[in-house]
Amino acid sequence: MKSLCLLLLLAGAALAQPVSFGLKAGWPLTDSLDVVQGATTAANGPHLIGPEVEVRLPLGLSVEFDALYRHFSYTNFEQFTGTTVTTTGSSGNWEFPLVAKYRFRTGRIRPYVEAGVAWDALAGLQNTSGTTYCSIRVCEGANYPPTPFSQTTAGVVIGGGGDIRLLKLFHIAPEFRFTRWAQQYFNLSGFLQSGQNQVEFLVGFTFL
Repeated sequence: MKSLCLLLLLAGAALAQPVSFGLKAGWPLTDSLDVVQGATTAANGPHLIGPEVEVRLPLGLSVEFDALYRHFSYTNFEQFTGTTVTTTGSSGNWEFPLVAKYRFRTGRIRPYVEAGVAWDALAGLQNTSGTTYCSIRVCEGANYPPTPFSQTTAGVVIGGGGDIRLLKLFHIAPEFRFTRWAQQYFNLSGFLQSGQNQVEFLVGFTFL
């Protein structure tokens, strides 16, 4: 009974804290796919965007959850003696970071650090591949490698930035964020594979 009362008190305290909602957008600073061999073009999505929600806690602490979407596509050429394999693909990608943040008390612009976990999921993966022998196409099909090891993965997140408060209720927060994923999505026979280290520049726009 005491544990239940304590849990209800903690839940009520969390709900009583200020909650901010907004939008987060940014740009990846690392490629979604790493080229081991061959030549790849357009291997990275141009931007990511999605909603964010943040619960402000006492002592400069807060908890933030984001749902960020990006789209990436690629064309990879692998050349052998008398043979060229061309693989094209595209996929949507959802990233769900959950981080704890600490803001330093320095006035209107408050630097902060963050750390937490993230989950990543592919959405609508499509792949096609064609093989050419002596300039004569002899094979073409769908759902050819690269194939994902898994549709989802998880990782750890660290980052930092600055919270700029405008007009009392509006916040702009640019930041850099690093994520280390636990596993790769793709591995195309040693030619093309997804990266496990991810760096992003993000800007949050929130109302409190």
